[in-house]
Amino acid sequence: MRSKITIATIATALAVTPMLAGCGSDDDSSAAATTSRASAAASTTKTFDTVCTADDVVVDGEPDSRPEITIPDTCGPPTQLLTKDLTAGTGAEVVAGTDATVQYQLVTWSDKAEKDASWDRNTPFTVEQVGQAPVIDGWNEGLIGMKEGGRRLLVVPPELGYGKGGNGIKPNETLVFVIDAVAVN
Repeated sequence: MRSKITIATIATALAVTPMLAGCGSDDDSSAAATTSRASAAASTTKTFDTVCTADDVVVDGEPDSRPEITIPDTCGPPTQLLTKDLTAGTGAEVVAGTDATVQYQLVTWSDKAEKDASWDRNTPFTVEQVGQAPVIDGWNEGLIGMKEGGRRLLVVPPELGYGKGGNGIKPNETLVFVIDAVAVN
């Protein structure tokens, strides 16, 4: 049976290993180093009392321009798909089976780093047959109901994103997208 290694397991190992290495020593510096390493290891495990909502993620910028996404430090990542229309569109609505041409920006939750943006290529991306498109499930679900001309925030939990990782994304990462619907066909 394989054991599951967690951040807490690694933190414990980091805290215990220096103590074992210092056994039999009268040197107090090993105890200080152990305390320092244990504190550093413990700080990598961050827990929150609350889970963030879509309203906790701040998006600056107007539709049809590159957004700026700010992920909060005061709450944890959500475990379900969150959508929020930042600007309501007035055109055709995305329904299952339609194509949606979008501009987007992706920021990962854990490190708050931009990972991809169609804005960088100055070329919108077309999602063919939304609902069954070869994109992450978070997009197939999260684009439904969006209207042409609108801007939407999607916060995608790992099971609807890249899961175990891929495309330069860490395993079990929560994804934050801001999507502008350029055209809906």
